[in-house]
Amino acid sequence: MQYWHFSETAYPYLPEDDSFDSVRVTLPNSIIEPERAAALWDRYLAEWQVADESGINIMINEHHATATCMDPAAPVIAGILSRITKDARILILGNPVANRKDPVRVAEEMALVDVLSRGRLEVGFVRGVPYEVSAVNSQPVGMNERMWEAIDLIQKAWTTHDGPFNWEGRYFQQRQVNIWPRPYQQPTPPAWVTAMSPGSAARIADNDFVIASFLTGYEGTRKVFDAYRQRKIETGHAAPADDRFAYAALVYTGKTDEEGLEGARKLLWYVKANKVPFEFIQPPGYSPYFARAAGMAGDKSKYDFKSLTLEDLINEGIVFAGSPATVRGQIEKFYERVGGFGHLLLMGQAGFLEHEETVRGIRTFAEEVKPALTSMFTPQPANA
Repeated sequence: MQYWHFSETAYPYLPEDDSFDSVRVTLPNSIIEPERAAALWDRYLAEWQVADESGINIMINEHHATATCMDPAAPVIAGILSRITKDARILILGNPVANRKDPVRVAEEMALVDVLSRGRLEVGFVRGVPYEVSAVNSQPVGMNERMWEAIDLIQKAWTTHDGPFNWEGRYFQQRQVNIWPRPYQQPTPPAWVTAMSPGSAARIADNDFVIASFLTGYEGTRKVFDAYRQRKIETGHAAPADDRFAYAALVYTGKTDEEGLEGARKLLWYVKANKVPFEFIQPPGYSPYFARAAGMAGDKSKYDFKSLTLEDLINEGIVFAGSPATVRGQIEKFYERVGGFGHLLLMGQAGFLEHEETVRGIRTFAEEVKPALTSMFTPQPANA
């Protein structure tokens, strides 16, 4: 099992909730105090350094026009982390390539970070959240197909070493593709793709990429992982090893159950503060018509995070929190119920969880949870 510390680098100091309509897209950036934002970035970078020193890997992402994430350029932060950390793998999950207009630029950015880190980069690709469609003036129809064409182009750019090639695709046309430098890891850095529903799993499995699911709980995660496993079997391959599966949860480990639960309550800012109007959640064409119809009828998501209590979220496998023994048991239970997985993405900082609390949670997990799980979660090779 590999563990990854994740912070979405939020700016949590927002006005009263009834004074704005959306935390994304339309929230004026006059709210941000630059000095305060700089101080937050100092602490977020320091926390990833603590993770590195503690034997925990690093995960970052990017979002745009939102207070929930102050990182609009993950390659920049990954480049910094490449130089201020020593051992941790650095995962970008992910590059929203369906919303990026130049996949070759993404290929170049990732190759450079891979070189700077001397081969510690893991490259994640995501379709892109619906809130950002209008913010970047992209086309919501066909985003999944556009994402996969971008991934194919990036993979070809990484693996072509005998001079330029041209690309004539449905969504992208490129001339003289010949990236410098090429990636440090050959033939390519490891690739991940996110999936929130079983229908997304087949193509990820066909490429043998790591499949990552976010806050989907026991049942949702098992369905996604089982779809990946079934696709492998249907196409004549061995059953995939645990290292092909990743899950992200809100995680806080305290010395006691009370301390762990108190930290987790602060993490819930991440799911409680996501105030977004329906028009940004479901831009026309982003989702299948039946999903959009369900949303218009009030069924906007599988989980209504704002109405669920901390106890509900723990019972659903969305939050792991408590003492080291309690968190260990929650992770073991999740592992068994979803059929195994090899990467746990630990969202251990959000909202008003202070620096000292975040560091304490990272270190307590690393020192008291990780070693106990290591003996159980030894790498499982694929079946012959």
